[in-house]
Amino acid sequence: MSSKREREYERRRFEKWQARQAEAAQHRRRQRVVAGVVVGALVLVIGVVAVVVASNDDDSPAAAYTTEPATGATQQPAATPAAAPTNSADVPDPALAEGRTWTGDLTLGSGTLGIELDGAAAPQAVANFVTLAQDGFFDGTKCHRLVTDGIHVLQCGDPEATGMGGPGYTWGPIENAPGDDVYPAGTIAMARQGGNGSSMGSQFFIVYDDSTIPSDDAGGYTVFGKVTSGLDVVEAIADAGAKEGVTDGPPASDVIIEGVKIK
Repeated sequence: MSSKREREYERRRFEKWQARQAEAAQHRRRQRVVAGVVVGALVLVIGVVAVVVASNDDDSPAAAYTTEPATGATQQPAATPAAAPTNSADVPDPALAEGRTWTGDLTLGSGTLGIELDGAAAPQAVANFVTLAQDGFFDGTKCHRLVTDGIHVLQCGDPEATGMGGPGYTWGPIENAPGDDVYPAGTIAMARQGGNGSSMGSQFFIVYDDSTIPSDDAGGYTVFGKVTSGLDVVEAIADAGAKEGVTDGPPASDVIIEGVKIK
């Protein structure tokens, strides 16, 4: 082969090698782009999942039972009001509690409870409860939640009976919470969202057996009254258990508040 032909052969071979190198480099770049897109998509999916989980955090053990019943000693009664405060003027004035003790009856379909409310220790809660009771707000509402394990409470006061309802406003802060987290049998206290001391509305719970309810980041639960007679009515409801045999859910038979009279 002449020197000229040899040089031409080497040149073509070098050009082919360069072409293969360029093609390989382009292939690697495409792989990196695809990998970047996949990673980005995974990050986006993970972010969306995280947001969804966070948005559903109100159904944690400290929240209403509406999606997955909570079990065990970490259970806490709480409410998830359907609406934020519509107007701060809607919240009853604590002065309406008059700093005094109120007495009355809370009548369920299966019997009547004598109750006593402490307007001095929990003026906002008592003003709220008395105002709603006098307006007939609780009449015909269903006690939507019974917890029989870990803590022992019957939760009422939700006009929707879902754990999500309220009077159209929320209020706080927490009043008269026990420092030792112990709620004796007969205690009447306000339910709220976990970690939110300004989320109280109309939902309340009655403790039918001594219960230790751990405080959360917001504190404890507002104790505003007690059952003075008829606690056996609630105990009978608890003995019947919750629907489908769960330990945290709607009572086995509907528990309806027929009326609340306070004086």
